[in-house]
Amino acid sequence: MVALSLRAWLAALLLALPALTAAQADREVAIKAAFLYKFGDFVEWPAEAFAGPDGVFVIGVIGADGMAEELEKVVTGRTVQERAVAVRRLRRGEPLGRLHVLFVGQAEAARLPELAAAAQGQPVLLVTDSDGATARGSMINFVFVDGKVRFDVALPGVERGRLKISARLLAVARRVLS
Repeated sequence: MVALSLRAWLAALLLALPALTAAQADREVAIKAAFLYKFGDFVEWPAEAFAGPDGVFVIGVIGADGMAEELEKVVTGRTVQERAVAVRRLRRGEPLGRLHVLFVGQAEAARLPELAAAAQGQPVLLVTDSDGATARGSMINFVFVDGKVRFDVALPGVERGRLKISARLLAVARRVLS
C-alpha cells in the first residue's frame, strides 16, 4: 500500500511539474520585461536617437512574443526619461531604425551576430537572454543564477553604439565585461 501511495504521489508531482515550470517561466519573463523597461532610465542615448524632443522611446522585440506581450503590459501609461514608451514587435527582415532597445529572444538567438551587425554604430541597446550572447554582440545579457534573474554587460558594444550606461546599473550587474 505504501508503494502505491508513493507511486501516486510521484505521478501527481510529475503532472504538477509542467505547471510549476510554466509559472516560473511566466515570472521570469515578467522580471525580464521589468528590467527591459527600467534599463531605459539608466542608459543615455545621443540626441539624434530620437525623432525630436517629443520622440517616443521604442523597445523592439524579436523572437519572443511572450516577452513582447508582457512588456506591453509593463509600459502601459509609463514613460522613460519623460518620453512615451512603445513596444514594437519585429519580424525577420524588418529594419532596426528608430529603436532604442532591441530584445532578441532565444528563438532568434542564432541570428544575433547578424542583428548586432545591423545595429552596429546605431544607438540601440541590444539585450538578450542566450548563453554566450555577449561574445556574439549582445550589450546586456540576462542570466538565471541561483534562482534569480541577473544580467551581464558588455561595454565594448555599448560604446560602439554611442550609449552610456549609468554606474548605478553597472553596480548591480553580475559581470561587466570591458
